[in-house]
Amino acid sequence: MDKLLIEGGTPLAGEIAISGAKNAALPLLCAALLTREPLTLTNVPALNDISTMLKLLAQMGVKIECHTVPAAKVGAGGAAFAAVTLDASGLDHPVAPYEMVKTMRASVLVLGPLTARCGEARVSLPGGCAIGARPVDQHIHGLQAMGAEITVEQGYVQARTTAAGGRLKGARLFTDMVTVTGTENLMMAACLADGETVIENAAREPEVVDLANCLIAMGARISGAGTDVIRIRGVERLSGTTHRIMPDRIETGTYLCAAAATGGEIRLTQTSSSYLDIVIDKLMDAGCEVTLEREAIRLKAPARLHAVSVRTAPYPAFPTDMQAQFMAINTVAEGTAVIRETIFENRFMHAVELIRLGADIKIDGNTAFVRGLQRLEGATVMATDLRASASLVIAGLAAQGETLIERIYHLDRGYEQMEAKLAALGARVRRVK
Repeated sequence: MDKLLIEGGTPLAGEIAISGAKNAALPLLCAALLTREPLTLTNVPALNDISTMLKLLAQMGVKIECHTVPAAKVGAGGAAFAAVTLDASGLDHPVAPYEMVKTMRASVLVLGPLTARCGEARVSLPGGCAIGARPVDQHIHGLQAMGAEITVEQGYVQARTTAAGGRLKGARLFTDMVTVTGTENLMMAACLADGETVIENAAREPEVVDLANCLIAMGARISGAGTDVIRIRGVERLSGTTHRIMPDRIETGTYLCAAAATGGEIRLTQTSSSYLDIVIDKLMDAGCEVTLEREAIRLKAPARLHAVSVRTAPYPAFPTDMQAQFMAINTVAEGTAVIRETIFENRFMHAVELIRLGADIKIDGNTAFVRGLQRLEGATVMATDLRASASLVIAGLAAQGETLIERIYHLDRGYEQMEAKLAALGARVRRVK
């Protein structure tokens, strides 16, 4: 199993390109199930989760063509951006088996499109990061309200339409909690439903808007994406299109944090600040100089960061996917920060590993108290989930001496060529077997 070896203490400096957003790419790949015509996606990141989703779609009968672009053409530290064309005209096996989805919660995103297009679906309950309960009941209740008959047996969700003609019916849906994948799943299903569907308490994340924009280009009739009420007027069929995936805002924020923690100065290209207002505000509160360009962001860190407190909440508030990275930068900041996690009940597992590097962190329920130190010391640590992995990388870059991070397969699920990009910024980091 691969590990990441980091020799810390070097400020990051230079320029790298940001990849396409994993959390936007996964639902967009599933959108191909809604049409018999080819869907081409560009700026697709080369990640393990993307590979898993492509394999899952292929075993359903989707034809897939990948076209890679050499990293040299993207710039220093750039990844091999790709275009992927998906042709679901031969879709004949609406099943997502356990062995293919056990590592990836986003696999549930095939449930809505399959039910809408095929009139049936059999989808294994998903796995993914161990960061607390993330139930799919909101997905199920929404599809039931649209006329699907659903049972959960032996670890599988089995859905079937019962109306004449096999189409789902438009309905008014209210989710008990804000759920990004739930909103995306129900929005895709509603595109082919008979009548109007209204999703209330909908997720407002930029990735939801990106999916809506692609669906609209395919012929869907959607309004309100980016607000908490989304309206979808169902159509009989969708067409193919070409769509560029938005830049990854969490990858952007992660590299900004890495530069901040190491006292560095970097420029990130092929990205946007429009989805990162609160993250950038917090970095500026920490003492960083941030310059915003049309498709790039510059950050210059101070000699010592100031501690910044954060509270996670659904977009546009502070993202839970950036909580671990901010805990890492607070471990070397001046002062004490209070971090409150309101989304997932088990998302402080990285704190124990940061303490192994010398961090001063106290946990009380869903609140962490982080007192910044002058420096951390390298040690062997273990990644427990995707964003926890990123926090350990940031801490390792800021620590003195060597840090060895085990179980970095989590990183490969969400960060494209991370060690190559860090090396392009001057970090002393390498992957070891």
